[in-house]
Amino acid sequence: MSSLVQSVDWLAIAPPTIAAVVGLAVLVADLFVAESRKPLLGRLAVAGLAAATLMLLPLLDADRGTFCLVGDPGVCSYTADRFTLVIQFLVLGGALLAALLSVTALKDENRRLPEGEYWFLLLSSAAGAALLPASRDLATLVVALEVASLPAFALVGLRHGDRKSSEAALKFFLSSVTATAVTLLGISFVYAATGTLHLTLVAERIQDAGGQLGTLTQTGVVLTLIGFAFKTAAVPFHFWVPDTYVGAPLPIAAYLSVIGKAVGFSGLILVTVVAFPSYADVWGPALAVLAALTMTAGNVGALRQQATRAHSAVRLLAWSSVGQAGYLLVPIAAAGYAADPDRAIGSTLAYALMYGAVNLGAFAVAAVVGRTQPLNRVSDYRGLYAASPLTALLLAFFLLCLAGLPPGIVGLFAKVTVFSAAVDAGLGWLAVVMAVNVVIALVYYLKWTALLFRAPEGAPAAHRLPAPLTAALAVTGVLGIALSGAPQLILRFTDTGLF
Repeated sequence: MSSLVQSVDWLAIAPPTIAAVVGLAVLVADLFVAESRKPLLGRLAVAGLAAATLMLLPLLDADRGTFCLVGDPGVCSYTADRFTLVIQFLVLGGALLAALLSVTALKDENRRLPEGEYWFLLLSSAAGAALLPASRDLATLVVALEVASLPAFALVGLRHGDRKSSEAALKFFLSSVTATAVTLLGISFVYAATGTLHLTLVAERIQDAGGQLGTLTQTGVVLTLIGFAFKTAAVPFHFWVPDTYVGAPLPIAAYLSVIGKAVGFSGLILVTVVAFPSYADVWGPALAVLAALTMTAGNVGALRQQATRAHSAVRLLAWSSVGQAGYLLVPIAAAGYAADPDRAIGSTLAYALMYGAVNLGAFAVAAVVGRTQPLNRVSDYRGLYAASPLTALLLAFFLLCLAGLPPGIVGLFAKVTVFSAAVDAGLGWLAVVMAVNVVIALVYYLKWTALLFRAPEGAPAAHRLPAPLTAALAVTGVLGIALSGAPQLILRFTDTGLF
């Protein structure tokens, strides 16, 4: 009789485990640390996220799996392959940069944000987000999704006495809970039809589901896709994004804009191209339409932002992130048509890495300006070059990367890979829609960029750069510039070998 006791590959699960353990350590330490020494918790959190990110290095050499079926060691619930490592690098690296932004933000909030709870929630969410791309069964996938999402609700509404923050958290919570309910219903239908939760086994058995089981399976696939469309902020499930970003502490808005998207898109990739490849004729066209609607709604919403409106800079970045989500959906849709879905998925990961680096950089500059301009309007950035030349140049570079213009070569390169994925899959109409949206986005990105170099109204305000903010700007700037010099590195790194 074979043993039912499983061995655990601790090295494979080290990145999310370290984040989770450090989160618990922060929560316990918060009970004993004096109020004056609370900043030590932030340093511990930053160190924990740095250690979790570094633990990805020993995993680069080979695929590893753990929590496998006793009778079939090739079917595992946790797999650390190239796809997993790319997303975990994005998630943990992004969480580390958000933590650096948070160190300064917590100090500026003057105890309106409880530090112990803040760091515990951030680390818990990062642990769930790092677990999700490694999940290879539907149960682990949903658990990881909720571990990533539930702490994020609390982080959005954590600021004491802030009505806008509470409203943002409520909108985020209601939309996400709806998405989870729909996803669980869809997964339950898939399980009823196939009798398994493992993604590779679902892909095998779902082809044989006929008759009434076929109808049940189709309904399950559609409901699962709808649930993940909520998580990726795809139209028409994007309504919560602008208000949530404005109401949340700025580092959490930055975290949601990158890590939140990485979670949604990695889950969407796993359920479509790994679990439901035989239903590509269903999810391929559906995602193509969603991509077109999402990028159009996001870019038009960003274009309509008024420069003098309160928090218009954050709102513009929020709408921009919806537009960018549309671009990220394009290669996933293309995977439903392509003969080589691995290449299409690699295009999504390449775009996600570019977007993550430069969007976090833009939020870092917004955090710098927000220290002296609490309303954080786009008009507050007028004459930033006169007050802080390096900060202005970095923001201009980040915006040009998002627009896909030189010298932001990495942004142009990422957009070309997405265009290529759409064209290669025969989705010429979607490539045309994307081209139109890129032109629309140029308008608001260039208007903001030009504003940085205009003459300031009155004396330019000085912007102090604390060490954590300086580190975040330096890391994102160096990444963006290095990848603009050698953009082909992204495609080499994102060669997932998922199939």
